[in-house]
Amino acid sequence: MRWMGMPMAMWAVFARSFQTQLTAVLGYDAATAKQITKSAKPKYKEIIAKLPEFEKADRFKMNIVNCAMLGAFILSMPERPEADRLTDYYARSMMTKPMQWFCRKSGKSKFTAKDIAAMKATAALKAADRNPYSWNMDFYEYPDGSGYEGRFTKCGICVLMKELGLYDLTPALCHLDYTMSEAGGVTKFVRQYTLASGGPYCDCGYKKKG
Repeated sequence: MRWMGMPMAMWAVFARSFQTQLTAVLGYDAATAKQITKSAKPKYKEIIAKLPEFEKADRFKMNIVNCAMLGAFILSMPERPEADRLTDYYARSMMTKPMQWFCRKSGKSKFTAKDIAAMKATAALKAADRNPYSWNMDFYEYPDGSGYEGRFTKCGICVLMKELGLYDLTPALCHLDYTMSEAGGVTKFVRQYTLASGGPYCDCGYKKKG
């Protein structure tokens, strides 16, 4: 994957937040947080360089780029964080004001015909059959009309986190689904299984609020 484009843009948008939360959540002093960030950037670029380019229709490129950034920060920390603290760290790092705005904007189109068509197209793409760092998903609409579920049988984050030696910390990334759903304001996120916790699949259920 080329550095120019989304990976570079994501670093520009989120690196400062990742650095700030090193102090706010994980308790590092400002100098150490700055050094971690300095060390994380070349690690991030190294991880990105080893990833294949994603197909144009693949909507999950941002997910793997975010995973690469978090992985680079973890590998640059003096101590490996506990999963619960990392969950808080990642959520706070990602949910900047622009990201909250993006979630609210996305929420306005949830459950529209265009949104459902996009979900069906993603399910049909089966991108992970060709790219192990992408996802395979099946799409289910709830029969009572209360929402829908994306059921993932292959997960690029699981693959990358295993390669980075960080697989036990993968649930910290999974939990962001709840945070983003809440920020969107129109859905209740429901889940029974994740691949990272040994489940048969990852179910991402979105139920209409109210």
